[in-house]
Amino acid sequence: MATLRKHASRPYRFGGLITILGVLGVLAGVVLYSGSPSEDRQDLLRASAGPARLLSITPLPTPIAGADGEMAMCQWMPASASTTLVAALQAGQSSGGDFPQRKPVRMIRDPYAAFSAVAVDPIRNEVVLTDENLFNILVYDRLDNTPPAATMTEPKRMIGGLNTKIEFQCGLYIDPASGDIYAVNNDTVDTLVIFDRNAKGNVPPTRELYTPHGTFGIAVDEEAQELFLTEQHDNAVVVFRKSAVNDESPIRLLQGDRTKLEDPHGIAIDTKNQLMFVSNYGNSHQKRPGGTFYRPDRTAGKQNWPVREQVPGSGKFSPPSITVYALDATGDTPPLRVIEGPKTQMNWPAHLAIDMERGELYVANDMGDSILIFSTAATGDAAPVRAIQGPKTHLKNPTGVYLDLENDEVWAANFGNHSATVYPRGASGDVEPLRIIRSGPLDEPTLGIGNPHPVAYDSKREEILVPN
Repeated sequence: MATLRKHASRPYRFGGLITILGVLGVLAGVVLYSGSPSEDRQDLLRASAGPARLLSITPLPTPIAGADGEMAMCQWMPASASTTLVAALQAGQSSGGDFPQRKPVRMIRDPYAAFSAVAVDPIRNEVVLTDENLFNILVYDRLDNTPPAATMTEPKRMIGGLNTKIEFQCGLYIDPASGDIYAVNNDTVDTLVIFDRNAKGNVPPTRELYTPHGTFGIAVDEEAQELFLTEQHDNAVVVFRKSAVNDESPIRLLQGDRTKLEDPHGIAIDTKNQLMFVSNYGNSHQKRPGGTFYRPDRTAGKQNWPVREQVPGSGKFSPPSITVYALDATGDTPPLRVIEGPKTQMNWPAHLAIDMERGELYVANDMGDSILIFSTAATGDAAPVRAIQGPKTHLKNPTGVYLDLENDEVWAANFGNHSATVYPRGASGDVEPLRIIRSGPLDEPTLGIGNPHPVAYDSKREEILVPN
């Protein structure tokens, strides 16, 4: 089975309309050919031999208005049936008919949590992980260490279920004072959800904030009480009040061609030097000035909301990068500098973390199976000052990274092998983790299926193709 773990758009298609018209044409031909024989058919055949011409017009009956003033419509009733199709379907469902009882021949499904982001609560000695596969937030003891022979480590608490409004959550932040958990939903539920630190089970969030579609990374400036979110589909960074709720508008928006935001994912802020760092996958497109927004029903009257309407043919692919801005950057502002090039080793750079004391930037390098560490002053095609990488590290598609300054540790959330791994703060090279927390068996790969749309079968290779 082959999978592609990259969010795919759904282009508008005209093929369905063309197919319908073609079917109607064939049906019309069948009706004409199988109609009354002799003279009518001969007239039609003679007419078809020459140029097309109008033979006759049969007006439709005049619609009759109902009691409510609406025009009456034909009943949805088969000619020889005593009940409607809708009623038959409903009856089948309520009586447990054949279709509801059918079971799939087999199922392709990952039964274990796939960790996408990680954060540590040093006050309560807990580590929190988001699960983008089963849609849960899992809380473990910080010192948990899954034995090699064990299938998994049981979490202390778990938040999950329909009431939580958790889906494809890939960004995570823990309030250092209250311990509240902020989880960013990326693909379907356009809502930032905040839970009390003691929350567990299928509980509603204590607070919600409606966010632009496709948010990924989160960072908070506690001193200024501002919340930063990256928005990958529309190449933007939005800034809210930290206490914003429901339909409140952002207070700032960073978006435009000059920003060089290209499918932004991770974000980290350096309050000491008043800088903002953003990781970019490299996909971009121009926006139409004054264009439309996503979900106009939810964005009407909002300020500082990302424009969604694209300029056709403007899409391009650039190398992955990290762009650096002033912390209060807004509008179509170019970056102060850009880290980009083959020496950087970046390949889908995801979440970021800042060590302001040492002047270091940590990058979760997803497709490189590594944690890259750069100087915060790096620019251009700069090599990392060191990297955590190699088979001993157990790093596999790390999308999350967190720097625990209280305990001098660096955490990684590995989307590719059901694990979270932790290293010494100054780790470098092919080092073994200090501890591993696993949600599945050792070396059990994840399927990588997330938000699948259509599927296809490759008969030559006997493979199922699953775009995500």
